[in-house]
Amino acid sequence: MGRKKLKIQRLEDLKARQAKYSKRKTGILKKAKELNILCEVDVALLFSSPSGRPTLFVGKNSNGLSSILKRLSNLSFEEREERRAYTIEMLKKIYENSESEFDPLSLSHDTNADIHKLYEDELQELKHKLVQKSKILRDWRNPNNVEDINQIKMMEDHLIESLNGLRSRKNQLTIEQQIRERESEVGLSISMKLFMHFQL
Repeated sequence: MGRKKLKIQRLEDLKARQAKYSKRKTGILKKAKELNILCEVDVALLFSSPSGRPTLFVGKNSNGLSSILKRLSNLSFEEREERRAYTIEMLKKIYENSESEFDPLSLSHDTNADIHKLYEDELQELKHKLVQKSKILRDWRNPNNVEDINQIKMMEDHLIESLNGLRSRKNQLTIEQQIRERESEVGLSISMKLFMHFQL
C-alpha cells in the first residue's frame, strides 16, 4: 500500500499548522545539513513559524550567511534575472503535476520593464538625496546658509563620522608606531647581545 498523496493547501487549524511546520522544518533542516556536508556548499535557510518566530539555519561556515548575501549583492541585474527565471522554471516543473493551489507563474508577474522602472525611480531618488546632502555639506562652513534643523543634524552627523574616522586612524597609527618601536627595541636588544657575545 503506497503513501497517500497529500493535497497541498493551507491548514485551517493553528495547532495542526504548527505541528506540520515543526515536522516539515526538521526534515528540511536535515536535508540542508546533508546538502551542506555532501556537496560542500553554503546553505542559508530562513523560516518564520505560524506563530511568527524566526529560525535561521546556516551551514557549517559561521559567516556563511554574510558571504552568501555578499555574493548575491555583487551579482549584476542580468545575473539576478537569470537566476530568478531559472527558479521559476524549477518551481513550474515541481508543481505542474501536483494538485497544489500554488501558482509559480504568480511569481513572474513583474516584467523586466516594471523592475527597470522600479530601479530607475530608486536611482533618481538616491541621486536627488545625494545632491541635497552634497549642497548642505558644501555650505556647512557658513552657518547663515542653514535653513532648517535637519541640515544642522546632517552636518553634525557628518562631523561625528569624520571625527570617528580620524580617531580610528589615529589609533591605528599609534598601534603601528608601538609595533615599530617594539621591533626596533627587540632588534637593538639582539644587536647588543650579539655585540657583547662577540666581545668576549
